[in-house]
Amino acid sequence: MRIIAELPHPDFKISILNMNQKFIIKIEQGSLEQSYKVPEIDLTDGVNSVFELLDEVFLRSVATRFAEMRKDYKETYFRYNY
Repeated sequence: MRIIAELPHPDFKISILNMNQKFIIKIEQGSLEQSYKVPEIDLTDGVNSVFELLDEVFLRSVATRFAEMRKDYKETYFRYNY
């Protein structure tokens, strides 16, 4: 697995990796991570097509999901510790 691109974003670290004929989109925020695997064959313009997938609508849903993940983790952490 190798990193082939990183996308600047004010709220996330976005890395594009390549492994086994798939692009892996890895999005990190603090200790949380989301990843998406896209077969190379499904994209007509290689890594440029990956950039097109990462539009504002998608990234807003990623941000919402991170908020939900953080909430879920806090809830389970407090159940465990109290």
